[in-house]
Amino acid sequence: MEAAITLRGLRKTYAGHAAVDGIDLEVREGECFALLGPNGAGKTTTVEILEGFRKPDEGQVSVLGTNPWEAPRHWRNRIGIVLQSSTGLDNLTPREVLTTTAKAYTNPRSVEEVIDAVGLEEKADARIAGLSGGQRRRVDVGLGIIGRPELLFLDEPTTGFDPQARRDFWGLIERLGAQGTTILLTTHYLDEAEHLADRVGVVAAGKLLALDTPANLGGRNTEEAIVTWEEAGTRHTVRTATPTAEVSRLAARLGGPTGEVPGLTVARPTLEDIYLQLIAPHLADSTSADTTGGAR
Repeated sequence: MEAAITLRGLRKTYAGHAAVDGIDLEVREGECFALLGPNGAGKTTTVEILEGFRKPDEGQVSVLGTNPWEAPRHWRNRIGIVLQSSTGLDNLTPREVLTTTAKAYTNPRSVEEVIDAVGLEEKADARIAGLSGGQRRRVDVGLGIIGRPELLFLDEPTTGFDPQARRDFWGLIERLGAQGTTILLTTHYLDEAEHLADRVGVVAAGKLLALDTPANLGGRNTEEAIVTWEEAGTRHTVRTATPTAEVSRLAARLGGPTGEVPGLTVARPTLEDIYLQLIAPHLADSTSADTTGGAR
């Protein structure tokens, strides 16, 4: 696949502090890519450079074959952006906002299609000032997809969503991906990244620490499994590279007629476990960045 996004040696400095410190990255066409990192890691600065809102100090940037900082107006017709929040819309309705925004694009989705896609049918004609936080977020998502973008930036898109709304949103993103939309997602929900992303990148202190599929990130797929069971009233745990063999031995010894091992669980490190291991040495640096010049 060709690259929808290419970064080479990306660097952005605020007040002498490197918010983004030499990131190299490619996002393939049609891929859902999740950029993960703690607050102050530099991921928002990176995304804002890709969107053309900030100019890098150093490095090469290509988004849909164009330098975003120098992109012509028609380039924006090809991208969609869901910011962390929007303002100035309180006196309008979702239908009014979407109808007006659709006129800025050459091939927009129908307003009714978008209202249905983001689950705002019952609130389409209500003033945005009266919507809940999650409903306002759905308006933001609708504004991001109304233009039928080739590339969609999603910055913390499900903040404020209840569990069912998040699942519904995941279905929408999966449908967009199936239609060929390239998606760059930032999220603090690790289950969201694991469910949606083809690949994930972890950023801390302005550097890209790891890049892989959710299943393989940080060697997760080769980590030892943790087998836990109950025996003689005591909880036992063992780490092993061959969990199936261990469970077979336990079943033969403790399973009895049914073969069931009391209290048996088998677990490998979660994506969250690996993520926390990766960022732990850099948390102090990220906190410092947040207080010394706007790194995000």
